[in-house]
Amino acid sequence: MDTGSIFSQPVSMDSFVVKSGFDVNAFIRRVKNDTTFYKAFRSMHLIPFTAQNSVEVYHKTKNTIVAAEYIETEQEINKKCRITKILKQSTSGNYIKRNGEYNYYTSSLFNYLFIPQNIVCNEDDVVNGRKYQPAKTKLEKNKEELKLLIFNPGSKVNGVPFMADRASIFEADEAKKYNFYITQATYEGHPCFVFKITPKEAYRHKVLYNELTTWFRKSDYSILSRHYSLSYSTLLYDFDVTMNVSTTSINGKLYPVHITYNGNWHIFTQKRERVKFDVNIKY
Repeated sequence: MDTGSIFSQPVSMDSFVVKSGFDVNAFIRRVKNDTTFYKAFRSMHLIPFTAQNSVEVYHKTKNTIVAAEYIETEQEINKKCRITKILKQSTSGNYIKRNGEYNYYTSSLFNYLFIPQNIVCNEDDVVNGRKYQPAKTKLEKNKEELKLLIFNPGSKVNGVPFMADRASIFEADEAKKYNFYITQATYEGHPCFVFKITPKEAYRHKVLYNELTTWFRKSDYSILSRHYSLSYSTLLYDFDVTMNVSTTSINGKLYPVHITYNGNWHIFTQKRERVKFDVNIKY
């Protein structure tokens, strides 16, 4: 293994990467400034697709399912508007309240993100120069925070007590707590550079990311897959979350095709939620 440096932190590289004359600093800038992943999610709003979505809610201490939802949806495009139709839906347990609202906050956030209730018009997939919009509701605020963690890992997340700086993995104070790796691998037939971070042993329980691994396609540096494992605990809240996102190329554009989430979290004022969801998308 050889090393390069970013913000004075060593980066371990396999021999294949070293021999290629790899520019570590340029690559890290690509990682920090990537917009292909965000663009892929915005692009999916512009074309028809069907999705199979399953959500399972687990007992707070036992490995038993207490509520669940399975829902198949279809997105139709009519001129400049997208319409989400429910093709099949079933629920069990106390997934939905009698008044029709979701009994779990994760479910509300999931449906807010993936199953819009209303027609949405005049969207685009332009990402350069786009700024996150001020949130009007708590749900919208949490959606924007989730966007930062998914699309711009390493960015400071404001509004979450005690955590903002923990997310800044490329800043010197946080970077020193992690191991950084760059290797080569093949992902579904595509040669990729793989960027991975893990916490150093001394900081294992003092950082936000347990692992962050991203597969960048060599030909254009598009993100083909990303794996996240995050956990953190304070007196006000705790969470332990893993996510996996895979994308595919259609006519030269990138789109998400598979998303998994496994989360265990608790906020002081709310009940603990242990939820898994799985999203499969076909275009």
